[in-house]
Amino acid sequence: MKYRSFTEGSIGKSIFFFSLPLLASSFIQQLYSTVDLIFVGHFTGTHAYAAIGASDLLITCLIGFFNGMAVGTNVISSHYYGSENYDKLKKLMRTVFIFGIAGGLLLMAIGICFAPLFLSWMDTPDEIHGLAVRYLRIYMMGIISIILYNLCSGILRAMGDSRSPMMFQLIGCAINIFADFLLIAVWDFGVTGAALATLFSQTVAMVLCVVHLHRLDSKISLNFFPLSCPQDVLIPVLKIGIPVGIQSIVITLSNIIIQWKINGFGVDVIAAFATYFKVEMVIYLPILALGQAIVSFIGQNYGALQFNRIKKGFRMCLIFGLILTVMTSVLLTLAGAFIFGLFTDDHHVIQYGCRIITVTFPFYFLYVILECYSSRLRGMGRAVAPMVITLTSFCGIRIFLLFILLHFHDEVSAVAATYPISWAIAVILLWLYYRFTERPKGDRYIGIDN
Repeated sequence: MKYRSFTEGSIGKSIFFFSLPLLASSFIQQLYSTVDLIFVGHFTGTHAYAAIGASDLLITCLIGFFNGMAVGTNVISSHYYGSENYDKLKKLMRTVFIFGIAGGLLLMAIGICFAPLFLSWMDTPDEIHGLAVRYLRIYMMGIISIILYNLCSGILRAMGDSRSPMMFQLIGCAINIFADFLLIAVWDFGVTGAALATLFSQTVAMVLCVVHLHRLDSKISLNFFPLSCPQDVLIPVLKIGIPVGIQSIVITLSNIIIQWKINGFGVDVIAAFATYFKVEMVIYLPILALGQAIVSFIGQNYGALQFNRIKKGFRMCLIFGLILTVMTSVLLTLAGAFIFGLFTDDHHVIQYGCRIITVTFPFYFLYVILECYSSRLRGMGRAVAPMVITLTSFCGIRIFLLFILLHFHDEVSAVAATYPISWAIAVILLWLYYRFTERPKGDRYIGIDN
């Protein structure tokens, strides 16, 4: 496998061809739960459909810290790779592998034991509570596979290889679709079948990724021994991973509070929001892929001290992201009823879904600005500022808005409105941060490159 260096050659070409597999991998990964919902929605019914939707945010919250660790792993790996420090890169691989297994075991135990309590705290309706508990417990049995895949694929992407993780996810997705058909459509296992299909497919993707890392050239391959976590490589990852992980957890906790309010509207609205969170991925995933590309691009160039390339590459990514997001938002808004109809036959769910997207999709371009600038900071090893800004707007302000808007306008549109308003506030805060901290000084930036 030829690994990509972002420190030389055409900037636009490098980012473009690196981003395509990232985007494809993100869509493939999202297909896991999307296919589950489609099969459950058409073969099992709205209650089982809503049970999966009620569990999604809780799952995201539970694995949020390790998603942050994956970002930290990506950043530090790209720094080591860009500066050709292969000894530390190998130590980092082994460290995060051990850390991922240990953390995954702990998280699996917490998820399985406390699933009923967590779902009760979210005010999950009684008619779907048992189904949601069953789905969540089986899903958590495969959490080690999900964590290890994210950590290992982050290392590959840091070295410029976005194609291999995509191929592993593609194989896993094919297994997931076949298992969904067999377990849900043929054997009628319902939510149990959906959870088992995800468990099988994610485990296969993880094994393929780990084996691939182990078989790389000896100077950059994953070695499983000695079983140790050296502080000199773990601490830099934690410095980035912990703020990003905290951000992910707290944002998801705020979304759980929103889900608690959504649950109060009834099963149809729960199903509508569950579908909306899948439909919006068509917009969000390209933004996520762009952010991942920015982190890897800037991480390598930061390690190689190529600051002019950082500025040029970032500008290209921002402009491309804005154009793509505006186009996608318009198309999805116009085709909303058709797209929601692919997930469910319930016309009430489709109507609620269309109302939600007319409030949020026209303003999704704001999220591009936020993600690009936050990824730029993380790629340079600065994760605290994006965390503080995001938590302030996505948690404190969004929750405050939720209660205020619902007090005056108690319907689905009020819940949806909290998202674009909080995006706008986050962009303003991030602009102010850049305005007062990123002051040019030669080819470096005060407050960024120190």
